[in-house]
Amino acid sequence: MEFTHECIVCIVNAGFSEAVMDAAKEFGACGGTVVHARGTANQEAEKFFGITVQPEKEMVLILVPSEIKEDILHALYRAVGLKTPGQGIAFSLPVDGVVGLTENPTKLPNGTKNTSDQ
Repeated sequence: MEFTHECIVCIVNAGFSEAVMDAAKEFGACGGTVVHARGTANQEAEKFFGITVQPEKEMVLILVPSEIKEDILHALYRAVGLKTPGQGIAFSLPVDGVVGLTENPTKLPNGTKNTSDQ
């Protein structure tokens, strides 16, 4: 089965969801959903990653066409990765079914096709 969309999940410190969306939109994402969350990392995790864990988090869910997933993940790493104040992590999950998206793709300014109407 070939997946045409991916769900990118980016978990950042509270207050950084706008930076997530700015980075993702640069590479063709049209929108996302922010979920307020609480981190549960312990002191061992803090020592391993060399960071201080802030308990208040924002989880940003972004549905994107598969062909732009890698560009967005790399942009998120640069903008809000672990070595930034956002201290974010990002990963993607394949999506095997999508409803509510536009059927007529449009070209975005960077030349990619927009197949979502988020």
